[in-house]
Amino acid sequence: MELLIGLGVGLVVGLVVGFALSASRAAAARATAEALRERVRERSGTDAAEERVLRALAPVQETLRTMQHTVGEIERQRHAQHGQLAEQLRHTQATAERSREAAEALASAMSNNAARGVWGETQLRTLVESAGLVHRVDFDTQTTMTAESGPRRPDMVLHLPGGKAMAVDAKVPIAAFLQAQGEGAAERDRLLAEHAKAVRGHVDALAAKQYWTGLETSPEFTVAFIPSEPVLAAALERDPSLLEHAFARRVVLASPVSLWAVLKTVALTWQQEVLSDDARTLFALSRELYGRLATLGEHADRLRRSLASSVEHYNRFVTSLESRVLVTARKLDTLDEARLLPQPELIDTDPKPLVQPEFDWPAGQARA
Repeated sequence: MELLIGLGVGLVVGLVVGFALSASRAAAARATAEALRERVRERSGTDAAEERVLRALAPVQETLRTMQHTVGEIERQRHAQHGQLAEQLRHTQATAERSREAAEALASAMSNNAARGVWGETQLRTLVESAGLVHRVDFDTQTTMTAESGPRRPDMVLHLPGGKAMAVDAKVPIAAFLQAQGEGAAERDRLLAEHAKAVRGHVDALAAKQYWTGLETSPEFTVAFIPSEPVLAAALERDPSLLEHAFARRVVLASPVSLWAVLKTVALTWQQEVLSDDARTLFALSRELYGRLATLGEHADRLRRSLASSVEHYNRFVTSLESRVLVTARKLDTLDEARLLPQPELIDTDPKPLVQPEFDWPAGQARA
């Protein structure tokens, strides 16, 4: 009997371990336990043996209930996570749809040459100002010039230190590049090859304009600004000789990163130029101040001599006043004026009047 009970318990434990990961396995374990109890009751024939078996299986039953509860909780969490994942997938799908619509709208807008030109000019001006350059001071936009190829108007003219200038063009063919996005491999390769060909044609057209001949002092090349790094990278990937071709045609292909580095260098050079101008101005003012201080010293020396002469003359004046003039004045004070000056006489004779007719006019009226 003890051996039978031990075998039954081992069987139940094995079943529990085997089916612990799911609710269906737990139910199978309970059914097996019930069947085992029935067999034990049939073979034992006594209530005592059945009671012992039930007591032995009680912990296993409790463990099965706990496992069933845990499995149910895991299942509920799985359903909740699946719901959250489905919501995130729907949100991602909506975002992708909005991005696709925005990309289509951008591609439609960029298919227009005027829109592409405005976009390139805006990107260029933003990049230039972010590098620290000032409009109408360090650069000008849409400046009309006369080159050897005729009247021209580059998108931007950068002013360099020393009176030099450099033309920058911001127009770029981008229609084929935009069409290639989202296409299959074969169609994408064809459109990107067409894009590289269009960029090469743009380089040739820009080289023919010869912007540098319309500037007084300019390096003999034109900067072709490509507003997007992937646009330039795609063209260079499909046409590896494009860069050498542009250099040979005196056109420099510049992406935002490379052009920003050049612009930052120009801004720093302008700062150094301003410092040099200030230093030259300071040196000139110092020389001028030194000369004026020397002149002021000469005036001060003449004033010193004049003051010394004035003091000397004043001292002579005081000496003469006290030793000469006052001595004589005191002698005058001792004289008797009555003996020196006669008694004044009264004048009682009337003044003789004017009797000529020319002098006869009414009183108070002047003769003309």
